[in-house]
Amino acid sequence: MDRRPPRLRPSGPSSEPADPRPGSSARHDAGAASVEHAGLVLLVALALLAAISSFAAGGGDRSARELGTALTQKIRCAARLSDTCWRDPLTDAYGRSVAGLVRSLAPPPVTVSSGSGPLLPVDFRRCRSVSCSLPGPRSPALTASNRRTSAFVHVIDERGSSGDVTLTYWLYRPTLGWESVVRRATSEQVEAAAATPLLDSDVPVLVPLETLPGRNHFRFAEGEEPPWRWEVVG
Repeated sequence: MDRRPPRLRPSGPSSEPADPRPGSSARHDAGAASVEHAGLVLLVALALLAAISSFAAGGGDRSARELGTALTQKIRCAARLSDTCWRDPLTDAYGRSVAGLVRSLAPPPVTVSSGSGPLLPVDFRRCRSVSCSLPGPRSPALTASNRRTSAFVHVIDERGSSGDVTLTYWLYRPTLGWESVVRRATSEQVEAAAATPLLDSDVPVLVPLETLPGRNHFRFAEGEEPPWRWEVVG
């Protein structure tokens, strides 16, 4: 006969058994801490972004505002993680205020007559023949090959010596060569145009010669030699 006392059940409220795996509690705490840390970093970044944006839009001298704008862009790009963070090449080359001026004064696409028909200005790196420079049927800003018109830009900023900003837009058309359009602006005009929107879809596409890789070493047909070769510093 079994004389062992009966097993007693706990009289208190039932509870789930603790996880017997070693270190499980520590891993849970570490995971929670990681989430809290990420949230704190994001909060600090947003606060810093707001402060820099306010500074970039308001007080400070021109160079300080451009620095604020650059920092704002960097923080925004980092927050997008794996997304592509497009940055206007004009801003990279000239700073935000001059970039706005360059965009605001860009000449609209205009055709020029040739022996093969009217030609639009194009990017010589992608088009060297008449066929891809002809205007397309969809829009006066698009070529027959469905590409946006282009212009190459050279900027001389003499505001530091009480001068103006000189913008030269170089337009290339196959078989016709190069045409230049020159604009000048005062410091006040630069500031007034600084907020001009800079979009990836803008027409014409503007290419800064100062940051164009290998700009002095492209080969051209006779009669199409660029006048800006070896003349651009940057």
